[in-house]
Amino acid sequence: MKTFISEKHQNEAIASLKTILSYPSYLQEDDETPFGKDIQAVLEKTLEITEGLGFRTYIDPDGYYGYAEIGEGEELFAVLCHLDVVPPGNLTLWDSKPFEPIIKDGYIIARGTEDDKGPTMAALYAVKALLDAGETLNKRVRFIFGVDEENLWRCLGRYNEKEEKATMGFAPDSTFPVTFAEKGLLQVKMRSQETSAYTLKAGGAMNVVPEDAAYEGEWVEAIAAELDQLGFKYERNGNAVNVKGKSVHSKNAPDGINAIVRLAKAIGAHDDNKVLAFLRDVVQEDARGLAIFGEVQDEASGMLTLNAATLSIEENETVLGLDIRYPVTIEKDFIVEKLETAAEKAGLIYEEYDFIAPLYVPLDHPLVENLMAVYQEKTGDMSEALVSGGATFARTMDNCVAFGAQLPQSEATLHGPNERVALADFYQSMDIYAEALYRLTCEK
Repeated sequence: MKTFISEKHQNEAIASLKTILSYPSYLQEDDETPFGKDIQAVLEKTLEITEGLGFRTYIDPDGYYGYAEIGEGEELFAVLCHLDVVPPGNLTLWDSKPFEPIIKDGYIIARGTEDDKGPTMAALYAVKALLDAGETLNKRVRFIFGVDEENLWRCLGRYNEKEEKATMGFAPDSTFPVTFAEKGLLQVKMRSQETSAYTLKAGGAMNVVPEDAAYEGEWVEAIAAELDQLGFKYERNGNAVNVKGKSVHSKNAPDGINAIVRLAKAIGAHDDNKVLAFLRDVVQEDARGLAIFGEVQDEASGMLTLNAATLSIEENETVLGLDIRYPVTIEKDFIVEKLETAAEKAGLIYEEYDFIAPLYVPLDHPLVENLMAVYQEKTGDMSEALVSGGATFARTMDNCVAFGAQLPQSEATLHGPNERVALADFYQSMDIYAEALYRLTCEK
């Protein structure tokens, strides 16, 4: 195998990464852009960077996506990336400012280093290294930059309405070696139209287990006492109490601690709100959804997971947001039927918010075989291909899979405080991407 990545490529990739990490590109919709000015700005800056590397670029006039392409030929190899991030969360849990990237103790630290700006730059500069080595592309390589991945995927939805689909490709937005199957994703809202003497908002992105859930009002003493009785962690500040959980990605919901559910259990003794009762008695602290679905799992992709992601209590309505990841062999209709039954029993209104069908590319597909071979030869790790509860842009096109960039031995910090990636891991992922793209897109 050739070695394409030089120290110069490493340094250039880190410099560009630090630039795009400085944009707080989480969803903040306004009247001028579909997803917020910072998202629009990071998309424009990224395309500027790719132009400097020799790519041809295009930006959707409405700001839904952009792409950078290089090479010639009828076939199109896509690298499916996203430049939006989840919000930083509780800033007091960060040791540095989330949008002022720093390098410390061998890590680069900022929101987006793992998900997905770091992997994006690693793959981009891998292509640059191939070109610098004099390699000739035998097909067009197109980096497609989505900007609504952490929410409703409206970016790639618009791309697929207007643009050319890939022949094959990968999303650098998961874990090595190769994710050949991804669970179905269903996000729903459960509503109750009842009055409330107080308001409450908790949770952020639908794909994050909430780490904080705060109540402020006249019941604060009683709720604090209930939290003490339950043994739940919280912080008290005057007439407010903030329940503490543990934030993880929704795909790993059983590994988190859901602050919304815990707050609902404490409030429940004082409020007969139907959504709170549903959280307390049905959702409970079971991230598998057993009380709703029963035992749902398959041999190919494991168990169903359930995350109570958001809660909003207003004067005349309460809304709960749920994120469900279900096994690849299970039909969506089964999941919906169980949810509708649970909602009806609890006196709630069921509403579908988002749905993404499962992904499956056979293990003997040339794309999977090539990517697996590269990873195994580069690392010596003979791990098998993966199934994930996460959802990547690989689902948006045929013959695409998720490929890296997190290494199996590395800590997953995406969506949490102090998101970071080891420089050594970043450089290794560049090396893996360069070899993979060489085998799949270059003349031999």
